[in-house]
Parts: sequence; structure tokens; C-alpha cells
Amino acid sequence: MDSNVKAGLVFTNPKGFEERVNLAGMCAVKLGIKFPALVDNIANTTEIAYTGWPDRLYVINRDGRIAYKSDAGPYGFDPSRVRATLQRLLAH
Repeated sequence: MDSNVKAGLVFTNPKGFEERVNLAGMCAVKLGIKFPALVDNIANTTEIAYTGWPDRLYVINRDGRIAYKSDAGPYGFDPSRVRATLQRLLAH
């Protein structure tokens, strides 16, 4: 992306977790990110589990498990299903 080139944020894929963490830290600093960021492991386990692209809505239960995962957004978003899931979880 042109914006990444302008920001000096173009790198080859990291070969290990430590390299990935270092790159993430560098990007956070250069981009001025002020909120906590998590770094996925080198196998992208979280990315695969949550299928973050395209956009999705999630509800995570008290045990840290996915209680609801929407279809791809934004057209797959159904706020009524999110609401129903939250109501069900809060009732228990």
C-alpha cells in the first residue's frame, strides 16, 4: 500500500515470533498507536480462529470462547443476533 511505503512500514514477513513482536512494536510507534496491541503467534492461530477479514462481529463469553460470530460484514452484520446472544449470556 502506498500509505505503508510513505510511513516506512514495508517489511518482509517475519521468520519468528521475536521478529514479529519487534516489527509490531516498530509499527505501533511509527503509527502512534496508543492502545494495547496483541501479536499473534507465527502460525497466525488467532487470525485463523477469528477470521478477522473481512470484518465480523463477535461476542465472547465469560470463558473466553466465541459465543457468536457474524457473517462477513458489513452486509452480514445482524445486530439483533448480537443482542439475542448477549441477552442469553447475561441471563445465565
